[in-house]
Amino acid sequence: MDIRNIAIIAHVDHGKTTLVDELLKQSGTYRDNQATTERAMDSNDIERERGITILAKATSVEWGNTRINIVDTPGHADFGGEVERILSMVDGVVLLVDAAEGPMPQTKFVTSKALALGLRPIVVLNKVDKPDADADRALDECFDLFSSLDANEDQLDFPHLYASGRNGWCDTELDGPRENLDALFDLVVRHVEAPKQQAKADEPFRMLATTLGADAFIGRLLTGRVESGTLKAGETVKALSRDGERIEQFRVSKIMAFRGLEQTAIDEAVAGDIVSLAGMTKATVADTICDLSVEEAIPAQPIDPPTITVTFGINDSPLAGRDGKHVQSRVIRNRLMKEAETNVAIKIADTPGGDAFEVSGRGELQMGVLIENMRREGFELSVSRPQVIFQTIDGQRMEPVEEVTIDVDDEYTGAVIEKITGPRKGDLVEMKPAGAGKTRIIAHVPSRGLIGYHGEFLTDTRGSGVLNRIYHGMTAHKGKIEGRRQGVLISMENGTAVAFALWNLEDRGKMFVVPQEPVYTGMIIGEHSRDNDLEVNPLKGKKLTNVRASGTDEAVRLTPPVIMSLEQAIAYIDDDELVEVTPNAIRLRKRHLDPHERKRAAKAAS
Repeated sequence: MDIRNIAIIAHVDHGKTTLVDELLKQSGTYRDNQATTERAMDSNDIERERGITILAKATSVEWGNTRINIVDTPGHADFGGEVERILSMVDGVVLLVDAAEGPMPQTKFVTSKALALGLRPIVVLNKVDKPDADADRALDECFDLFSSLDANEDQLDFPHLYASGRNGWCDTELDGPRENLDALFDLVVRHVEAPKQQAKADEPFRMLATTLGADAFIGRLLTGRVESGTLKAGETVKALSRDGERIEQFRVSKIMAFRGLEQTAIDEAVAGDIVSLAGMTKATVADTICDLSVEEAIPAQPIDPPTITVTFGINDSPLAGRDGKHVQSRVIRNRLMKEAETNVAIKIADTPGGDAFEVSGRGELQMGVLIENMRREGFELSVSRPQVIFQTIDGQRMEPVEEVTIDVDDEYTGAVIEKITGPRKGDLVEMKPAGAGKTRIIAHVPSRGLIGYHGEFLTDTRGSGVLNRIYHGMTAHKGKIEGRRQGVLISMENGTAVAFALWNLEDRGKMFVVPQEPVYTGMIIGEHSRDNDLEVNPLKGKKLTNVRASGTDEAVRLTPPVIMSLEQAIAYIDDDELVEVTPNAIRLRKRHLDPHERKRAAKAAS
């Protein structure tokens, strides 16, 4: 069979995974009576809940006499480590663009990586049947984007199609028959080159490992594209590091190929195909799996460096150990090391004390997904506020800057610009009308200034604004940036919060806790209405007397508390505060609790 290897890239929520669903259906991958689910490629629970792709995954479909290997890539820059590795396995990309929104920041990020590798794109303008779609404008913006990313002439001469992924059609003309996806299948076969590796079938076997997985029955699985030669199950190969050093020699116990949504054992892997190998114990991502006669490793794509760091520590609050089953620092360290092995964009370092770990990554969303996965696995953690990673270049202190694209209603434009260019020290790059009474603002803002800004942004725009951000580069340090303006309300007692006490504290600020919730000394239970921290007593009940008078039996009516998500809590805290994460709770607290006070609080809580 002929082989075509393609990646589908797009901004978050532009319909990438939905289009793959239709490709699988129309290629005959499913049986007529087979039960299917929406967004079949989003197999991770968090992916399904949030509607985003986090892990790059491969599938394959057959069209005529051609097998098309399709890679569904993450659309968010925080998971760029997945994108950079995956693009080295493919020979072409399908760029999916929302016909109403046009190219967005994450589109720019992934497209820049693809163009730098010399891949020729196919542009698919999706959702052209939406009322506010403007396919011509989106197409012009795609050309401008490619031009700004220094695309060559072949890349600028890209073919384009009009589609509705949800309705399962794709046409060469905007007013086409709108029946099926045949036009996309045919264009991929014509436009994307066959793997050059197929011409190297007579050379010794070589494969660059790009993703690491695990199977309950056959163990570690390394996935990659076969660069040369063929490999049969049962043969002995070796693994080389990036430097060409020999890591191990092993017998290939299984060769798994992507056939539809499942991996099927095959007898032989051929040059150009994307397969998974089993049998290794030490080899990992970016290593070369090769014949025993090969001495040189395949060069691996460099990975962009991390931009933020977060400290993970044990949960040492008085309520520790009640929800989770993994609470020791040793167990937390093992889990983080396991994550770093499969996720090349994350770096782990021990702190001097040894009971906490500095985890460096791409952004708050990537850290939030890691913490969410750990809490679902039964871990308890304390997490610090994210800190940006500074660099010293030519003796000058540099800090990361992000390109922020904001779509906001015209009436809120002034408030947004004032916030990002004033206290957050951003530079306004462009402002233009986006249609339908909205304005698009593009600015370069220090990463420090964006930590904790998203919640404030939603308040300023009454929830109607959309903010997207992407790493832009490094710039000279911009001086001090003010953090959170408001102080917090801190519990001064241990026990259970009382409705009457919370009702009396509502004049002081917004609450984060509900009645009957356990609290302890040092726990943050609300946001103060002023800029200083205030210790309060959430346990103080109503004094009972035998005197009846009008007004004394007033009903307690509480304002609903502010319930923060994990990412919101991490972005909200200040440098002297921590987020306490357990399988069933997310709490905020001050960083330093007196040891005697902690012991007394634990005793009172039990």
